Amino acid sequence: MAGHNNNTILKQFLAICKNTNLVPMLLISLLCSVSYFFGVYQHSDGTNSTAIISQDHDQNCLSPKITIRTTPQPVLNFKTNHTAEDELTNAKPYVSSTYFPPCDIKYSEYTPCEDLQRSLKFTRDKLIYRERHCPEKDELLKCRIPAPYGYKNPFKWPVSRDFAWFSNAPHKHLTVEKAGQNWIRFEGDRFRFPGGGTMFPNGADKYIDDIAKLINIKDGSIRTVIDTGCGVASWGAYLLSRNILPISFAPKDSHEAQVQFALERGVPALIGVLASNRLPYPSRAFDMAHCSRCLIPWGLFDGQYLIEVDRILRPGGYWVLSGPPINWKQRYRGWNRTQDDLHSEQSQIEAVAKSLCWKKFAEKGDIAIWQKPTNHVHCKINRKVLRRPPFCQAQNPDQAWYTKMDTCLTPLPEVAELREVAGGKLANWPERLTTTPPRIRSGSIEGITEKMFQEDTKLWKKRLAHYQNVNSELGNKDGRYRNLLDMNAKLGGFAASLVDYPLWVMNVVPPEAKIDTLGVIYERGLTGTYQSWCEAMSTYPRTYDLIHADSVFSLYQDRCEMEDILLEMDRILRPEGTVIFRDDVDILLKIKTMTEGFEWSSQIIDHEDSPHFREKMLFAVKKYWTAPSDANSVS
Repeated sequence: MAGHNNNTILKQFLAICKNTNLVPMLLISLLCSVSYFFGVYQHSDGTNSTAIISQDHDQNCLSPKITIRTTPQPVLNFKTNHTAEDELTNAKPYVSSTYFPPCDIKYSEYTPCEDLQRSLKFTRDKLIYRERHCPEKDELLKCRIPAPYGYKNPFKWPVSRDFAWFSNAPHKHLTVEKAGQNWIRFEGDRFRFPGGGTMFPNGADKYIDDIAKLINIKDGSIRTVIDTGCGVASWGAYLLSRNILPISFAPKDSHEAQVQFALERGVPALIGVLASNRLPYPSRAFDMAHCSRCLIPWGLFDGQYLIEVDRILRPGGYWVLSGPPINWKQRYRGWNRTQDDLHSEQSQIEAVAKSLCWKKFAEKGDIAIWQKPTNHVHCKINRKVLRRPPFCQAQNPDQAWYTKMDTCLTPLPEVAELREVAGGKLANWPERLTTTPPRIRSGSIEGITEKMFQEDTKLWKKRLAHYQNVNSELGNKDGRYRNLLDMNAKLGGFAASLVDYPLWVMNVVPPEAKIDTLGVIYERGLTGTYQSWCEAMSTYPRTYDLIHADSVFSLYQDRCEMEDILLEMDRILRPEGTVIFRDDVDILLKIKTMTEGFEWSSQIIDHEDSPHFREKMLFAVKKYWTAPSDANSVS
C-alpha cells in the first residue's frame, strides 16, 4: 500500500513539473543564489559593511536593489583634537593597494594652477602670468600635501577673525611690510589681525562706518559683496558681523600669503586676479564691489576691468573706491606721485564710469562711490551719442570659466517701463534666501520652476537633519566647522539649510553641470564660484573644514580620473576635516576603497528616506598628520 502511495505521489510531482516548467525555475533560483553570494563578496571590500540584495519577485532578480547595512563599526570621530599644543607627526601609514604617500614638505603650500614656476612661462602683459595655468596630466602630483610640522586647527569663529596660528602659515613678511598699517602682527606663537588696512589704519569697522554714512548697508539691500585686491581680507571679515557676505580675492604672491591668511581667519576668499579672463562669477551677482588701494589700473585697456565689474554688479549695485587717485589733492605727497598724474588717472576712471552709464553717487574724504543703473533704458538712448563701449552682441553674460573679458557693455535684461529693475528686483536679506529668485521666477533657468525651488529648500532641511544624526558636530553652533565647500551646489540648498550656523559655504557650480545655477545662488544672497573638478581649485591647501560632494563623481565619470579629484579634495581639506559624499552606491564603494589609501576613516550611510535607494552617503574624516619635525620649514 505504501509503495502504491509513493508511486502516486511521484506521478503527481512529475505532472506538476511538466505543467509548471520547473527546470527553468530551478535555474533562475540557482542564478539568484550565485548572484547574491557574488554581490556579498564584491561589495564587502574588506570592510564591515554587508551588501544586502533584495528583489521584487516579478523582476526575476534582474534588477536587484542594493543597500549597505552598516554592521557595527568604529564610530567616526568628527571632533577636533589638535587645536592647542598637540603636535603629532606621521604615524606608520596603512598601506593599501591604492596608497598615496605624503609629498615632500616643499609642496606644503602647493596651489597647482597658481604655481610660481609654471606662471613664469607666460607673458607678464596685463598680469596674464598670474592667471590660472594648470599642470598637464603627466605633471599631476600623486601624493598627499603635508601640513607643516606643528599645524593646529584654526581658532574657532569669531576668535579666528583676530588670530591665526603662526605654524599654519609661517610667513612674517607682511608683519614688517605692513607694520604701520595694522594689517597683521606677530605675537609669540600666533598672528594677530588688528583689522587695519592701507586706507584704514584705524580699523575696518570705522572704515565701514564711513561707507555706511554714504549708502545704506543696514536694511538688507546689500548682502553679497566682492573685494578686489583684498589684502588679508579685514574689510570682508568685519562685514560678516553686519550680515553682509563678502568674497575676497587677490593674486598669489603679490603680498605673501594674504589669501591664505584670509582663509585661516575664516573669511571667504579665493586666489584670483583681474587680467585677461572674466572673474569666475555670473552676471548680476554682487550688490557691491570694493577696491581699497588695490592697485588695479581701472582706466587702462579701454576700461576693460571696470567693464568686468559692471558685468558682475547687479542693477543698482555700488562700486566703492578708496586710495589713489581719490582725494589726490590731499594725498599726493604721501603717494610719491605728481598732481597731474593723479588728476589724469581720476579723469580716466570718471570717463569710463560715465560710459558705463554709472552715476557718481558720493565722494567724501578718501572714499568715492558710483552706482550702476537699475536698467539700460537711458543707457541705450545715450549710446547713440557716446557709442563707446558698444553693447555686447550674442554673448552669454554668465559664462565665466576661461572666458575672455570683453570691451563691450553687458546688456541688462529688457524692462517694460523706466522704473523696473532689470532681471527682477531682489528681496532684502534675510527674506532673499527663501524668496523665489528672479531668474527662476522669470523662467530663464530652463527646467526649474518656483515649486521645484520651494521643494528643494524643504528637501535640504530634511537632509541636513539626517547629516546631523550621523555627525552631531555639524549640528553644534560652537564653530567646529567654519569654512565649507559644496562641490556641486545646484540651487544652493545645502548652504541655505546651514544659514543659522556660524559658518560660510563656497557654492561651486561646475561648468560641466547641465544647468548653470550660480546666478540663482547669488540671487539667494549666497556666494560661490565656477570650478571644473578636472582641475585644481584656486585656493591654498587646508582651506576647508568640511566638503560636501553631491553627485560629483557621477558628473565626472569618463571626464577625468577619480583619484585626481580625491587628491584635490585631500589637498584643500584640513587635517581632521570631514567629507560628505552623496552618490550611487557603486561609486561610493569605489571611493571608500580609495580613501583608505588617503588614510581617511569612512562609513557608508543609508539614504535619508529608505535603505532601498541606490543613492547613499559616505562620511569620511581626514586623519591628522603633519610633515616630520626634521623637515625643512616653509620659508
